[in-house]
Amino acid sequence: MTDNNKKKGLGRGLSALMADIEAPQKKSPGARSDQVLVPVEQIEPNPDQPRKSFEPRDLEDLANSIREKGIIQPLIVRPKPNAVQGYQIVAGERRWRAAQQAQLHELPVVIRDLSDTEMLEIAIIENVQRADLNPVEEALGYRSLQDRFGHTQEALSKALGKSRSHIANLMRLLTLPEDVLEFLRTQQLSAGHARALVVAPNASELARRIVAEGLSVRETEKLAKSATTPSKTQKSSPKKHVAKDADTRALEQDLSAATGMKISIDHKPGGEAGTVTVNYKSLSQLDWLCQALSRTS
Repeated sequence: MTDNNKKKGLGRGLSALMADIEAPQKKSPGARSDQVLVPVEQIEPNPDQPRKSFEPRDLEDLANSIREKGIIQPLIVRPKPNAVQGYQIVAGERRWRAAQQAQLHELPVVIRDLSDTEMLEIAIIENVQRADLNPVEEALGYRSLQDRFGHTQEALSKALGKSRSHIANLMRLLTLPEDVLEFLRTQQLSAGHARALVVAPNASELARRIVAEGLSVRETEKLAKSATTPSKTQKSSPKKHVAKDADTRALEQDLSAATGMKISIDHKPGGEAGTVTVNYKSLSQLDWLCQALSRTS
């Protein structure tokens, strides 16, 4: 496999990790993938964890579940770099936090040897596949995978089980102004609302109106369309022109008669400059005009 192919295809990703989790009893020669119990104090979070916020209520709910049933799915960790002992979390920081609230002393883990790059990639992929991400977090995850690792949308689609159009549509949302993205983060707007605003020239103004009036996605689509499409009145309304004086009209008629072409003169009132427009009906007329203008006296 060439370096280019490695860059475009996903790395070991969640599929390799989940294989270890689903069947921890299967051992491969030389692999450090056995499920083991590790003291909580020997585990630390990934300093480059893409997800920074954890809802206290969600953590408390998970802690209650852990108190009752224990940790069903083990954490994925790697040996702590440049340390004699200890581990860094690759996937499962939320479970680690909740386990501490539940006062567990040991946690089941799967140990993997991963580089910094592989660790970051897997952390992003794990977050992208979470069901509780808001559209902005999910879109940022896709962009990180593209920017940091060069993955194509097609590769992401196959690896993550998401349609290519889903990934492309979400990433387009990142072109919206920051205030609109904040409405998305706080669930005041849905992804459907935001998609309709992507092409609107005044997305921020429309977003505030949508939130204030509680407009549906269909109403938002109509609103955005009207903002990007000039009304019939705007299209048909003629431009205001200053009435031409008699001398200008007479000169237009003389030039039109002399050339056989319609000639219009727009002279700026009170100034020396203006515009002469010549309308020709055929290429032969254009050729004659070019010859006439290039003649020397």
